[in-house]
Amino acid sequence: MEFTLKTTFNTTAQEIYESWLSNEGHSDMTGGEATASTEIGASFSAWDGYISGKNIALKPNKRIVQSWRTTEFFADEPDSTIEILLNEVEGKTELTLIHTNLSESGKQYIKGWEDHYFEPMQEYFK
Repeated sequence: MEFTLKTTFNTTAQEIYESWLSNEGHSDMTGGEATASTEIGASFSAWDGYISGKNIALKPNKRIVQSWRTTEFFADEPDSTIEILLNEVEGKTELTLIHTNLSESGKQYIKGWEDHYFEPMQEYFK
């Protein structure tokens, strides 16, 4: 299963990119404790360890690709993949999130992205 979500933030692509990939920025923009890195192959965690994964591909201020799983994944279940595309126009940035390789129960993560990422990020980037 896969899905694509889009939303626009009142900030630059650089601000989103740098916040997503920094411990303090990611924690502050979501409200959950996070560890992050700007290195390809480095591990990350978010939401107090509920989410974990690794950086697969990074293109500064444009694209973030990460392996992604939650503590709800079964041990034998493969990681899913998230791709974040940032498109800045006149100081606002459209974020496109493509979440792939999810089990059929993965539909629950649509609401999770909206409630635990996009809503707090709207407040953070006001």
